[in-house]
Amino acid sequence: MSQLMKNIEARTKLAGTNKLEILLFTLGVDPRTNRKETYGINVFKVREVLRVPPITRAPDMPTSVEGMVSLRGSLVPVIDLAKLVGIQHVDALPIMIVTEYNGHTQGFLVEAVDTILRLDWSAMRVPPEMLINQTGGMVTSVTELHDNRLVMMMDVEKILSETVPAYHDEYLYRNLKPIGINKTVFFTDDSTTARRQVEKTLQAIGINYQFAINGKLAWQELSKMADFADAADRPVSDFIQLILTDIEMPEMDGFMLVKKIKADPRFNGIPVVMHSSLSSDQNQQLGLSVGADAYVPKFDSQKLAEIVTRLLLRVEDPAARGA
Repeated sequence: MSQLMKNIEARTKLAGTNKLEILLFTLGVDPRTNRKETYGINVFKVREVLRVPPITRAPDMPTSVEGMVSLRGSLVPVIDLAKLVGIQHVDALPIMIVTEYNGHTQGFLVEAVDTILRLDWSAMRVPPEMLINQTGGMVTSVTELHDNRLVMMMDVEKILSETVPAYHDEYLYRNLKPIGINKTVFFTDDSTTARRQVEKTLQAIGINYQFAINGKLAWQELSKMADFADAADRPVSDFIQLILTDIEMPEMDGFMLVKKIKADPRFNGIPVVMHSSLSSDQNQQLGLSVGADAYVPKFDSQKLAEIVTRLLLRVEDPAARGA
């Protein structure tokens, strides 16, 4: 365990290199395949890995929420990932991966941890639609190891939307009102859950939007848009007024996407906002260091709406303010 955590300490060196480190783990034998599948989670989200302490059970919890544990004076909810993806087990899972998401801490129960793997985001692929449906949207990307094993990256946004009541729609979008300006946001996120949350936020404040499902596709779409603007002798800002990007995405991560956007003068004057579950102050500083104009932790729709509104008003044509 100590070696795992030693490797985790070095993770911040990866920002802007399109590389990531993932912690591999297993959840037991999947009855659908009759073998132990390998899953992964971004090391950026991992605080520690430990043997499961005594769990206090609570009434009226979702099936996959085992209860809570006390870690250094803080109460941490414990989620059984095997149950969440449909793998039933008799014996209690012995290992807990403690993760941080949106400033909140939770424990994920797993059967065993394997190793930390460093790879390029370009090696991560969007999974087939069949796999997405089979796992209930819990998997956002897949990569193949040298021993031919496939590693499935878990969608933390989806996990928490299934287990944390605070992620229900009525909580997220209360008090959001149209802001009365005609603007368009281009956003990218590989999580279907996160995309739906962003869409509902932008709809609530009356902002138009286009989107892509990962960084590579986003850059392709933005490049096409810039080429079209050049051909029409118009600035790109005539078509989109703000770019919003996740960080963790297959093929090209958000750090690399922001660097590409900021290196292309055609996008000058268009603010870029990073929107990520990597919510620590350290990760926010990494986002700003690659050129992002703002960083919004997932998922605070009020904060996202506030930042988007402020930046769109900043770039708005003065003639349109009284429209």
